[in-house]
Amino acid sequence: MKNMAGAPRLVAASFLALAFCGAALRTDAATHVAQVAPTPARDFGSPPSGRYPILYNNHTVYARPDILKRNRVLAALVRDGRIYVPLRSMFEQMGAVVTASADGRTITAVKPGVSVSVTLGKRLVVINGESRPLDVPPMLYKGVMLVPVRVLSEALGAYVKWVPRRHIVVVRYIPATPIATPTPMPTVAPTAAPTAVPTAVPIVIPLRTYRGFIEAAVAKGNDYNEFSAGQYCRSYLASGAYMFEHSKFAVKFGYRYDTYVTSDNLTDAYGNHYTQFATIDGGSAFTPVFLARQSTLDARLEYQVAAPRVYVGVGYLRATNNYGYPTLNGLGVGVEKLPDLRRGINFFGSAFYYPNASGNYTVTSSTSPNAGKVYRQQYRILQYNVGLDLVFAHSPVYIYGGFSGDRYGAEQNAPIGQTHGGPYIGLGLKF
Repeated sequence: MKNMAGAPRLVAASFLALAFCGAALRTDAATHVAQVAPTPARDFGSPPSGRYPILYNNHTVYARPDILKRNRVLAALVRDGRIYVPLRSMFEQMGAVVTASADGRTITAVKPGVSVSVTLGKRLVVINGESRPLDVPPMLYKGVMLVPVRVLSEALGAYVKWVPRRHIVVVRYIPATPIATPTPMPTVAPTAAPTAVPTAVPIVIPLRTYRGFIEAAVAKGNDYNEFSAGQYCRSYLASGAYMFEHSKFAVKFGYRYDTYVTSDNLTDAYGNHYTQFATIDGGSAFTPVFLARQSTLDARLEYQVAAPRVYVGVGYLRATNNYGYPTLNGLGVGVEKLPDLRRGINFFGSAFYYPNASGNYTVTSSTSPNAGKVYRQQYRILQYNVGLDLVFAHSPVYIYGGFSGDRYGAEQNAPIGQTHGGPYIGLGLKF
């Protein structure tokens, strides 16, 4: 049930079914023998506060399915160990006619054989004219009236179970089925039909949604800058994200580490190999061929603007190297589609732009005419990433891959632009 994308959120559909059970059990015993209802589970544990899915007779039920199911917003709530379900949507799903009082505080549902009424803030439910106490009153949550499910379940005979391993509430209800007594024969005494035993309904546990992930990958590609004219580059990538529950905010981090051997573009009379490169002060120099290392760390604060999991955000970038050039820092903005991580193949991608990533460089060479001079180096940087992930059923581990890179546009005291990028593949863990 990954379509409960999203923080785990609650879905439930038990309240009306429970009320109908109460009506069915009142059938006249002289002409019918009621089927035995499932034994309620009174001690189903104390789930943590928040929104969690509720599985009702092996399927999930949403409040206003045309809107909330598409956006994966679940319909129930847990507070202080109490489970609340949306009253109106559950009644209407079960075929009842729902009406509200003039002030909207009292809701009544009527179906042949049963009438149920509750009032906001009152610790009371009225079933077929009979008042029954509630340990907590109905409440209003985001404009929807919610009622506590536990007292109603236990009073009316439904089975309720909190499943901590899956973070869901299972509600199971088998309505009582009246069985007619056989017509007595003229010379034979009538035999009462045996009470039917309800068939056990198997409980199917759906896949839970996720709040965050961490992942790592290996990439290869080509690197272009003042030290490399498209040299082969091996890269290592890591990233992670967390989406806050009951909020549209998310945080994301990413790390990229590139290694490459600099260009061999100059050889002296003795056969020594050098890399000739453009310098910050506008000149040129050379150095023995070496193993260059560059790394980029970025952190993002994002806000969801569309479903599923489409965000805009602000980011901070820090780029370092091992060849003496300054560390770059900058702020940027961008858009990101976080992975859904549902079973099967899912798409993700991002693009962030840092218009002013800069750092200071001081000339330390005593032989340089610019010794001691400070240069401010500046680039505009575009980071991009696009890929797919493959998620397996019942496994938190998944495979992902794609194409990732960045482009550095030369600005102040930047010898030339830079490009890093290539395909990658790795493993991730969702939680």
